[in-house]
Amino acid sequence: MANNSQVRVRFAPSPTGDLHVGNIRTALFDWAYARHTQGKLIFRIEDTDRDRVTDEYIQAAIDTLKWLGLNWDEGPEVGGAYGPYLQSQRLEIYAEWAQKFLDNGDAYHCYCSADELEERRQLQMKNNQAPGYDGKCRDLSNVQIEDYKSKGRKPVVRMRMPQGETVFTDAIRGEVKFEHLYVPDFVLARADGSPLYTLAVAVDDILMKITHVLRGEDLLSSTPRQIRVYQAMGVAESDYPIFAHLPFVMGQDNAKLSKRNGEVSIAWYREKGFLPDAICNYLALLGWSPGDDKENITMQELVDLFTVERVNSSPARFDMKKLEAINGDKIRALSLPDFLDWALPFLMKANVISGSDDEIALVKKALPIIQERIVTLGEIPAMLNFLFVKNFAVDPEEQPKLVEAAAQEVLKVALTKVESLEKWDHTSIEEVLRKALIEELGLKPRIAFSALRIAVTGSHISPPLFESMELLGRDGSISRIKSAISA
Repeated sequence: MANNSQVRVRFAPSPTGDLHVGNIRTALFDWAYARHTQGKLIFRIEDTDRDRVTDEYIQAAIDTLKWLGLNWDEGPEVGGAYGPYLQSQRLEIYAEWAQKFLDNGDAYHCYCSADELEERRQLQMKNNQAPGYDGKCRDLSNVQIEDYKSKGRKPVVRMRMPQGETVFTDAIRGEVKFEHLYVPDFVLARADGSPLYTLAVAVDDILMKITHVLRGEDLLSSTPRQIRVYQAMGVAESDYPIFAHLPFVMGQDNAKLSKRNGEVSIAWYREKGFLPDAICNYLALLGWSPGDDKENITMQELVDLFTVERVNSSPARFDMKKLEAINGDKIRALSLPDFLDWALPFLMKANVISGSDDEIALVKKALPIIQERIVTLGEIPAMLNFLFVKNFAVDPEEQPKLVEAAAQEVLKVALTKVESLEKWDHTSIEEVLRKALIEELGLKPRIAFSALRIAVTGSHISPPLFESMELLGRDGSISRIKSAISA
């Protein structure tokens, strides 16, 4: 570990689109570890590929972390002593190190063309050899170099991998060993001078004094290359960051999570009405456990309990139903003011309400009756639309149920009873309707109230019936029952 008393971890995405589950699980573990150890989280953007990493995607990544509450200590919009924190603003630093490696003999210019490399790779595979760079340009003579230059060849910078092996201790996986026979000389900088990932990430980790690298298992194989860069930089082994490679997140088909088997961006979950605390709570359980079979945790509990040692090396499986269950629990735990704050944007975006004081007051009364019934905030507009719709109409799929003789009888009896009510509240409504439809007509509750629910709310899926009628009001409820009877 670097000689630094304070833990310094980094989240360093290369945002070529919205951040996804895997990205955020890494960011969450970085954040939790930094907060648990009173360390610092460095947010760094790997944007050297400006054709794919746009300013729009960078800003979306910043906004997503903010929305999730994963605040950082150094990085974009915050600054810090080791900036800049966008790799595109650090190109001169990488060029200087690439030149140092050339000067010291740790790296060399490679003039092989892409076609030549591919031809030799195919030959290696044909001969059952491990594909990789064969070292052709390792020890070129001055004559050979001048010949390449005369032909207009532009070289890449390639790092020399020494013979032997790289051995390091992963904080999750224990001792990991890579034979250099399978780690060929690798490219540090393209012919145009732009750095590749392995150069930039290793240089930045050292210069930014990163002590721990928590990242996905898919990057495990790049570790010996990064360690080689550290060596070439003259970094003592005791000052290398500690690596911790997080387990894969798998889809329900046991394949690595991808768009094909269910992975979508965090922006999608946000749009559907998942709470940031629920997303973080669930992602924390993908490869880590708080112990005691506890699943519903707060962000503070995550900070208090998180250690790298409790991260499992086995793959984790993403389960949407479990995420929905946790989200439902988080919604039910919201205070009414907080629930109102979360609900209003969804209602306004769906044009259910315009945001007037009267509308908001009615929403506030309605929220408690649906809080136990929804698992995402995105369900709220459909649940409450019946209270605000100007031109009310029953769902066409439900309409046939109202014209049945039994349904019409229920509606007529119900209309007579509620018209005679002196007090209009859900207790009085329920009392008179249960007596008339269940006790006197002998109907089962499901049959007794189904037609009434459809007539009043437009659907058989709605908030509790009697509370809905109270909120809709006497005139509105009676008018809709009459319309259903005349239909």
